[in-house]
Amino acid sequence: MNFSLKLDRIAARADELRAMMGEGLSGDAYVRASKELSEIGPIVERVGELRHAERAQAEAEGLLADPEMRELAEAELQNLKADIPRLRQELRVALLPKDEADERSAILEIRPAAGGDEAALFAAELFGMYGRYAEAQGWRFEVMEYNDTELGGLKEGIAEITGRNVFARLKYESGVHRVQRVPATESQGRIHTSTVTVAVLPEAEEVDVQVNESDLRIDVFRASGAGGQHVNKTESAVRITHAPSGIVVAMQEEKSQHKNRAKAMKILRARLYEQQRASLHASRAADRKSQVGTGDRSERIRTYNFPQGRVSDHRINLTLYKIDRVMAGELDEFVSALTAEDQAARLAAEE
Repeated sequence: MNFSLKLDRIAARADELRAMMGEGLSGDAYVRASKELSEIGPIVERVGELRHAERAQAEAEGLLADPEMRELAEAELQNLKADIPRLRQELRVALLPKDEADERSAILEIRPAAGGDEAALFAAELFGMYGRYAEAQGWRFEVMEYNDTELGGLKEGIAEITGRNVFARLKYESGVHRVQRVPATESQGRIHTSTVTVAVLPEAEEVDVQVNESDLRIDVFRASGAGGQHVNKTESAVRITHAPSGIVVAMQEEKSQHKNRAKAMKILRARLYEQQRASLHASRAADRKSQVGTGDRSERIRTYNFPQGRVSDHRINLTLYKIDRVMAGELDEFVSALTAEDQAARLAAEE
């Protein structure tokens, strides 16, 4: 459909919804109309700005023949030549198909990969980095599972991050994060390379994923921790195995078996939901080669080089020389650049 015609139809739909709501809609029909209007409202506002700019451009072009108005018209056209393409680009981005999971909260999972103790130490630092980023965004960061090592590293960390558009902002963080530095345990000053896997899953509601109790095997056991920490003398830890998918979730953070089970089910639903999403989007992703990458955990996405003070994202060739601030939770430059790159790739695919 012609882009201009598409914009006109959206504006007309907004007028239609306003008229329907003004004519006495009630109950669910009113709620649906109100929700649709609120969703397209920002687009309609931008359409209004674009149409106003286009009319101003036509008027200014008409004044070019008038010697007394020519200078004023040229100055007006100079401004409009920047405004109109910007407004059209913003509208093209706004009209891209939305990822239904973007507005959701998320489950963050972090685990050391290659590198032994050093990988576990960096995993703990990444977990803290995301916690600080969440705090800066005004989100709630709740630790669901935190299994530490004797040296203060992290065997496995899982957190629930609650807020608006959490998944939209964090979904490109999934993948392999590589660290290059001299470990505290290295006596000869040699730089080591270690890796950590990060997974960001959209939080799933019960209506998103149907889990049959008959498909679950639930085992309970005593919780344990490094160096005798967090040891529980009762069988409060829970391990849930989902037979059809083979997914296993173990939870021991809480002292209550009931709470551990509830948390484990939340993680299981998130993993099953992500599995469904991956299956649905596989063919589309194969057709669209995005520089941002798939977000797969096997893909190396970023390197943190401490001796050089730099952090490099390999998907968009962006390097920032402020590793301390990034580790303090200042991730917005990466997040915004990755989002823009993905939008550009999707726009290119539609042309």
